[in-house]
Amino acid sequence: MPYQLDDIDVAIIQSLIQDGRKSFRQISREIKVSTPTVQARYERLVNVGLIKSVSPVLDHGLLEPKVEKQLDTIKTKPKPAKITKNMILNMTCDLCNGPISGKPHPLKVGDFERFFCCTTCRATYKEKYKGRIESLNQKSRQ
Repeated sequence: MPYQLDDIDVAIIQSLIQDGRKSFRQISREIKVSTPTVQARYERLVNVGLIKSVSPVLDHGLLEPKVEKQLDTIKTKPKPAKITKNMILNMTCDLCNGPISGKPHPLKVGDFERFFCCTTCRATYKEKYKGRIESLNQKSRQ
């Protein structure tokens, strides 16, 4: 099972669906966990690819007809499926793009995490991008 959502992940996602402008501090107070926990969980959800973006929801009643017609050309995305606890995310390896069927093998690179299907892919990635990884890790420490 690659990555399984828990109550905290679901609460963060639901909070952002209600208002994507909330700060990590606001969310932490709302769901009763620490601010660093919310930030780390959010970053992990972005890194695994579940959260692609936080987008505005517009009140079309406030727009002039001319502007509304321009915005109508932008395709709206369908509403997401209901997010529940114990949902499992299908992940792919950041090196070979193969499916991660078991527990992923993470590698912290700067402020991001990369996920691999096996230790061989992780080691190959580390060797291939050794210079970049070191540079990004130094920048993130500063």
